[in-house]
Amino acid sequence: MKSIVGLLFLAVSASAALSAPVEIDNEWVRVERVKLERGADPLVALGPSVLVYLKTGEVSYVNPGSRRKLATNPLEAVYIQLKREAAKSPPVALDPVKLDPEHHIVLLENDRVRVIKTILEPHLKAPMHEHPHYVVVYLTELHTTMAMADGRNIDNVRKAGEIGWRDALKHATENVGDRTAMEIQVELK
Repeated sequence: MKSIVGLLFLAVSASAALSAPVEIDNEWVRVERVKLERGADPLVALGPSVLVYLKTGEVSYVNPGSRRKLATNPLEAVYIQLKREAAKSPPVALDPVKLDPEHHIVLLENDRVRVIKTILEPHLKAPMHEHPHYVVVYLTELHTTMAMADGRNIDNVRKAGEIGWRDALKHATENVGDRTAMEIQVELK
């Protein structure tokens, strides 16, 4: 299978040191980590996709058929290609944005995705809430515990830059670390 970077990025310098390992590939998304070294030409993407810039935590959405120049280099971003069919996530009753808007901030929303930046201060306990299917990008190191709706407790230790996939779930999260933790959640509609 050809790399999505080879198919979607139109302009890449021949001398650019570009790597794009596939992190997640399921029926709804294909997620790659894009790295572009200093001195390389900027990239142009086609899509429906979401880009999460790891150093800044900024996000952007690329509409189908449009082109988007990516940030200046050096660049490290998570490229989330939305596949043809929507995820058909189950409805969410306990919306974290409504329950705790101070710590769950909507960065962008359209008919395909809602992107939330979650900020968990040290020892903060978020209320029980739900997510549809989503990709999570950890912007900082974190250590949280997740109390799942079924009674299980999951220890969640992550490094900055890690990426994960989560099926729709209901949980409460507590930052058990001594640092503020930040992550980007790309929820699929």
